[in-house]
Amino acid sequence: MFRSLVRINKQQLNKKVTNFRRSASTTTPAISEVVNRWSTLSVDEQTNVTKQIEDLQKQDWQKLSLEEKKAAYYLAFGNHGPREEFGQSGKTGKIIAGVSGVIIIGSGLYYLSKIAVTDKPRTINKEWEEATNERMIEQKSDPISGISSEGYKGKGYVVSE
Repeated sequence: MFRSLVRINKQQLNKKVTNFRRSASTTTPAISEVVNRWSTLSVDEQTNVTKQIEDLQKQDWQKLSLEEKKAAYYLAFGNHGPREEFGQSGKTGKIIAGVSGVIIIGSGLYYLSKIAVTDKPRTINKEWEEATNERMIEQKSDPISGISSEGYKGKGYVVSE
């Protein structure tokens, strides 16, 4: 008795699975139309087509039709998603305008800072640099080849005249 119930349930389950497969396959567009209609397909349809073509690719490639090979190539290397060309999507003008705007704003801020700061810092004069030389000699800074080494003949930190 129990075995007969299991057989009946298996038969009903097989019918439901078959009906489900038929309904799923009717929503998937023909593979020959994939290249032309990819951008108009919904995400679910794109997923179904991708899975279908992946299953086809597991078979012998010599048995695939030319349309199936074209669809597989398009999905792998075609102009969709991140590989979509810039010129077609209208983003080139926005990118150029954005980069130009950032450059103009940056240049403007640079020149405004140059105009606002007209005085030299107080540390850029000959007296300060000579005092820095004396301090470095007192601290014995760089005793091997620098200002506090024996026989040093360079200017040290004096750069202004």
